[in-house]
Formats: sequence, C-alpha cells, structure tokens
Amino acid sequence: MTIIDFIKENVLLSPGDRVLCAVSGGADSMCLLHYLSENAQKLGITVRAASFDHMLRGEASASDCRFVAEWCARHGIQCLAGSGDVRAFAKSGGLSEEEAARSLRYGFLNDAAKTLGCNVIATAHNANDNAETLLLNLTRGGGLKGLCGIPPRRGNIVRPLLGTTRREIEEYNASHGIGYVSDITNESDDYTRNVIRHHVTPVLEGINPAFFEACARTTRLLREDEECLNAMAQNAYDEHYKSGTFPAAELMSLPKPVAMRALRLICGRALSSAHAQAVYDIASSPELKCADISGMRVTCDRGLLYFGREDCCAIEPIKLDIGSVQPFCGGKFEVKSEIIDSCGKIFESFNILYFNYDSICGSISLTSRMQGDRIRLYGRGCTKSLKDLFSEAKLGSIERAQTPVLRDEKGVIAVCGFGVAERCIPRPGDRVIRVTINKTKLTGDN
Repeated sequence: MTIIDFIKENVLLSPGDRVLCAVSGGADSMCLLHYLSENAQKLGITVRAASFDHMLRGEASASDCRFVAEWCARHGIQCLAGSGDVRAFAKSGGLSEEEAARSLRYGFLNDAAKTLGCNVIATAHNANDNAETLLLNLTRGGGLKGLCGIPPRRGNIVRPLLGTTRREIEEYNASHGIGYVSDITNESDDYTRNVIRHHVTPVLEGINPAFFEACARTTRLLREDEECLNAMAQNAYDEHYKSGTFPAAELMSLPKPVAMRALRLICGRALSSAHAQAVYDIASSPELKCADISGMRVTCDRGLLYFGREDCCAIEPIKLDIGSVQPFCGGKFEVKSEIIDSCGKIFESFNILYFNYDSICGSISLTSRMQGDRIRLYGRGCTKSLKDLFSEAKLGSIERAQTPVLRDEKGVIAVCGFGVAERCIPRPGDRVIRVTINKTKLTGDN
C-alpha cells in the first residue's frame, strides 16, 4: 500500500487541511516532510514544519533543529523551532525521560500548530514503530487496546507513514536524494524500545521477512475489534448508567470484555484490570459488598451497583425545632416543621406529613430506623416492623439507613415515603404539625 493510499483509506487528510509536520531531522520525519510537501497539491493541503530540541544531546540536538530549519528554508516551507530541558522537567515531575520528552514535545507541537494556523499535526511513526509498540505492550501484559499498536489518528494527530516500513522509508530517501541526520542515542540499548529494535524484531523478521507488514494487518484487525467492543460498552453505559448507579444484572448479562469496558467508562480509563475485576466480582454476589478502587468506593446492594456513593451511614438524630428549617445528612436534606392551628383539606405526599397536634407525646425526633421499630400505618390495618416494611419495598441497606423516621416519646409516628401512624392522623379543622422533608442543592440530583 502506498503512503497516499494509506492516507485515503484511514481518512487522515482532507482538502483544505493545514498540516504541521513534526520533524526531528531523522530519516522518518524527513521522508514525511518531503512526501507531504511534494504531494501537497494532489492532496489539497498546505504543509508547515516544526522541530523540537529536547536538549538531551547538547550541541548535537541543537544542530539537528538547525538542519531542519535550513532544509525548510531552501524548500520554501515555513518552519518553527522550539526547545525544552527534558531532564529538568523529568526530575521536577517525577517522570521518566521518555515521558517527559513526549509531554514537552506534544505541548510544543500543539502550540506551534496554533501559531502557524494548522489544524492537523502529522508525525512520522512508521510500521516498524507500530510493531515495536505492540511487542512492548505484549511484554507488559497489555490488553486488547495495547495490542492495537499506534492508531493512524488520535484527535488532530495523524500518522501517514504508519503503513510504511523503515526499509521503504530509507529507499524513498535514497531515490529522492533526501538528506537526514542520525541520533546517536538510537544506537544505545539504554532504552527498552531500542533493545526490541536491535535484538527482537530482527529475529522475528528472520522468521517472516514480512513481519512488519503482518503486524500492521494484525493491529488493524485488533483496532476494529476494539472499536466494536467499545461501541457496545458505550451503548450499555448510555442505557443503564443513571445517577451513579448501574444494575448488576445488566452488567453481568454483558459479555465480560464489554462489561469491563463499561466499568472503565464509569470509573475512568485509568481503572486497572485488578480493580475492574473487583467491581465485576461484587456485581455477581447476592450479598451486600463493596470494592475500593482508586478514588472511589463501589457498593453492590440489592442488585444495584453504586459508584462513589457514601457508606450506608445512619442519619444523625435531630430533635425538631418546630417553626424552623433544619439541615441533616450533612446538609443534603432539610426538614421544615410548622404548626397549623386549623387545618383545612390535608394533601399528604411522600415528603409532606401531617400529625394531629394533640396525639404527639413529648418532642418529635428525626432518626434512621432503629432495632425493633414498628408502625401501624394509616389505612394498612396492621402493625409492621420497619424491617419488613423496607424489605417489601425492596430497599437496599443504603436506602434503609438514610430513610428518615419520625418518632415521639411513644414510638414511630411516620416513615418518610411510607406514611403516618394511625394514632397521629389529623382531621380537617384539627390543630396539626406539618413536617416537610426536602433535598437540598448539595444532593446534586434535585
């Protein structure tokens, strides 16, 4: 496949694009710059260049940037140069030199693209780089995403040479008389990628002379599989993830590779395989279980996975101060109590409760359910324990602990969401206490 065919197949460039070539001065990037500039009219693009000095090789790396600038000047290509102290940046940020170099380089390229008015950045990663990345990720135990190698496009970054081998690049440079510089660090085995390049891929190429082309085919097929699984996970996420919860049965009904990707959509791409497995395991358990992952606790309760929800702590009891508004549960809820001397028609709801003033014994408190609590709800004709009441309603332990219960000195007089005790029911014209329980803005789901 030719370079231009690869560009078209992967829709890397479109007519009207202003392309910034990342050029180090090496054989790969000089091939890329020459090819795109020579075919700019055919592709309908404008080409600019940028070269970054990592300051790792002293005068040698500075000289490479000058080589690129001079070549561009001779060929009428606008070029922007920049530099950054990789070693100092790595030390200050606790990074490896490779990580620091990549961060500084791409930061410079994005700034250069804005300065030169470019909407696309082209890098010179080739088929050999792709195979080396696959092997690196394989040695690290990478999953399918890692084995997909280097993508032809990521955002505004494109890699037109990804289907071209290093041998083909060298042949192109020789046939077109393109000069380039050599980075002496590429000869050292101090970097893991160089070890693979010098000692591993030559053996594999000896087994299959078309090894790099075979890797390109493999990574393309794996990328298609990855895209399919990601789309299925996104559909499951969109359909079932609501207000920080996901039904455990729905998660377990998905093929496991899809379920694990759905968990990463919820928890973030940095979710490790071990943590994803821990969440998957508690989803399959009928018991109340928790999994602590990075920055979040996941709880499976009554068939529902709660992501980042607080532990099922009980409501801290408060004594109602009649005529005021009082916060509870850390300010996420508030309770308003007031006296109405002669109540007209009573409109009760799940969160508005009316009590006959004379039926109340002593003060009223708001608490969570307590051991042995029972209530005879108006209209039910029977007395039930709150434990049975909550079980029938299929409340999980979190909901049970955080369902407000109102009580006087005789016992439970109401359960929020369920109703008022028969002994406290008012009639029109009675003096009543009205209690209203609302969420506040702190809950985030009003």
